[in-house]
This record gives sequence, structure tokens and C-alpha cells, in this order.
Amino acid sequence: MSGFKKGLKDGIPIALGYLSVSFTFGLQGVNGGLGWWETVLISLCNLTSAGQFAGLDIMLSGSGFWLEMACTQLVINLRYALMSLSLSQKTDESVSGLHRWLIGFGITDEIFVVAMGNEGSVCARYLYGLISLPVVGWSLGTLLGAAAGKILPEIIISALSIAIYGMFLAIIIPPAKKNRAIMAAAVMAALLSCAFRWIPVLNRVSSGFVIIICTVVSSAVIALLFPVKEEEAGK
Repeated sequence: MSGFKKGLKDGIPIALGYLSVSFTFGLQGVNGGLGWWETVLISLCNLTSAGQFAGLDIMLSGSGFWLEMACTQLVINLRYALMSLSLSQKTDESVSGLHRWLIGFGITDEIFVVAMGNEGSVCARYLYGLISLPVVGWSLGTLLGAAAGKILPEIIISALSIAIYGMFLAIIIPPAKKNRAIMAAAVMAALLSCAFRWIPVLNRVSSGFVIIICTVVSSAVIALLFPVKEEEAGK
């Protein structure tokens, strides 16, 4: 069980980080009209912050377009498929069959980075340990946020609800300072989002399709303007 214990230890910082972020998700879910158990169930079945917040917006808007939800989640979470493919090259023979499906459920940005940072190959027991505490932290944070949404005053809830935006800024700003392409992509996506918010006709597009359009258009334009050379991609 040494691999499982090492995974648990490596997952503690991730779980603590998820605890604070998912607290905001719990607040927003309950404030939007979902029950506390519905909000927690979403976190138990999904381990994706951006995907969950985007999906929550679609659900709370009363949209009945299942295709919109499916496309939104595909665009936002497509990176996890690429991470899983990359991680599969580092796993040993114990990660096969059903284990691939179960472990694939728990692959997130942070878990991927920690797993890839290990020397040599990683086993199934290690990955299960690494995933376990972050899943608990994410679900527990959601439960605490949902409970707090029933107790805290409205002014405090409103203040706490902006925590997720602070997290996204913390993710974007450091790499944007080092890479003009990332900065340009973030600015273009923000401008497109503002256009869909304030320009007549465009502001009638639902939130799910706005996310899809902003993501695809900005990434495509930046890929054309700032192509990555083969020698840079291979480093």
C-alpha cells in the first residue's frame, strides 16, 4: 500500500485548494435555486471547476438544450482527454482495463501535473491515492458552501461568490506575463464575452454557446497569429 499512501500524501495540497474553490460552487448552486444535495451530487459526479460553473449557468438559465450543455462541456474539458493520453505513457502495466476508466474520471490539471512530476512510472494504487483526497475535498467544499448559503447574510455571500474569478485570474496572469500569445488569447476572449453581453442581438445568445464561441474563435485566431514552431513544440 506504499504507493497508495504516497498518492494520498501528494494529494493533500490539491484537496485543500479544491476545498476553497468548491465552496464558491456550493454557494452559487444553492443561491441559484438548487438543493444542497443536488449541488453536492454535481461535484461528486464531476471533477472540473470550469466545466461545473459553466454547466451551472446553463442549468440555472432554464435552458432545455442538451446539445448546448454537451458542446460546452466538450470544449471546456477536452484538455483532460489530452492529459489522459499523455499520462497513459507514464503508467505501468497495473493501469489497464477498468482502472483506466476509473482513473480517467479523476484526472484534473493539478492531479496531472503532480502525477507527471514523479520520477519513473506510476501505478494504479498511487493514482487512486492521489485522486481520493481531491475528490473528497471538492465534494466537502461544495457541501460546506451549500450549507453556508443557507446561513450567511446576502452581502457576505455576494462577496464570496467572486472567489472563483480570483482563482481564474491567478491562473491566467502569471503565464500571460511570460507569453504574449496567452495574453492575447485572454484579452480576445474577454472582448468577445463583452460583445455577447452588451451588443444587441448578440446578447440573446445563451451562456453555453457564448463560452463555446469565445473559446473556439479566440484559440483559433491566436493559433494563426502565434503558431508554435516544431522545434519549440518538441522541447
